[in-house]
Amino acid sequence: MGKISVVINVVKEEVEYLPRALASVEDLADEIVLVNMTSSEDLSRIAKKHNATVFKHKRVPYVEVARNFGISCATNEWILVLDPDEEITKSLANNIKKISLDSDSADYYRLPRKNIIFGKWMKHSRWWPDMNIRFFKKEHVSWSEIIHAVPITTGTGKDLEVKEENALIHYHYESIEQYIERMNRYTTAHGQNLIKDGYKFDWSDILRKPVNEFLSRYFQGEGYKDGLHGLALAGLQGFSEFIMYLKIWQLEKFKVEHVDIEEVVSEMKEVESDFHYWESDALLKEVGGLKHRIKRKLKL
Repeated sequence: MGKISVVINVVKEEVEYLPRALASVEDLADEIVLVNMTSSEDLSRIAKKHNATVFKHKRVPYVEVARNFGISCATNEWILVLDPDEEITKSLANNIKKISLDSDSADYYRLPRKNIIFGKWMKHSRWWPDMNIRFFKKEHVSWSEIIHAVPITTGTGKDLEVKEENALIHYHYESIEQYIERMNRYTTAHGQNLIKDGYKFDWSDILRKPVNEFLSRYFQGEGYKDGLHGLALAGLQGFSEFIMYLKIWQLEKFKVEHVDIEEVVSEMKEVESDFHYWESDALLKEVGGLKHRIKRKLKL
């Protein structure tokens, strides 16, 4: 009882990060399963050094497609799913070990994830606490083949307390080029899934959706507290939405559609109204005592 298998799916671009991830689980894992989706010769050498077992899988556009395969290769009761660009701290490893030995443990656990983006821990912008189901009893969690989908679960679940000591560390985007490369893959997959779900392209969405994404990250998600990083990432996330809806238009063969300038202006006014609402909301929350000072001036 209590034995833990760590499962890591690896694509070529992530091989260089793998030693860091493996080193972080060496004292925790009773078994390490590496799903090799690369042609890299370095992976076998790294696996041998860390006593990991390698299973070959064809390259897939995103990891969810191959995650169940990796889990099926594991032999222990408990599974910890890790990505090559992640690592766990000693405090998290200790908590995971305690859970695996506790007869009253839940069947699966959501862990907070600490996203390091462009060299900074993003504490706001909807990047924290970024709860993910990553530690669970085998047979209680599985993934669908939909990109970034929440896994399918059975049994009882719990959340680890949201604090830094319990967090997976995720070294996410390290450069703008890396963000754009992934964005290109992810937007294609997300767009195809929207079409499968019955979505029909609406030209107004190339205005509404990107702006809504920016507003939800920067204002509602308090991305402004992350400084320039928060502003830049909110912009990139909004741009990603813009590209995704354009790709849906592309999949519809760039359907020709007349759009009146009056309609565009009307949509832009709606967007502007939303922007001013969230701008005012943020300023009232963050500029200390602004409302109180205004009221006091009006009384003078």
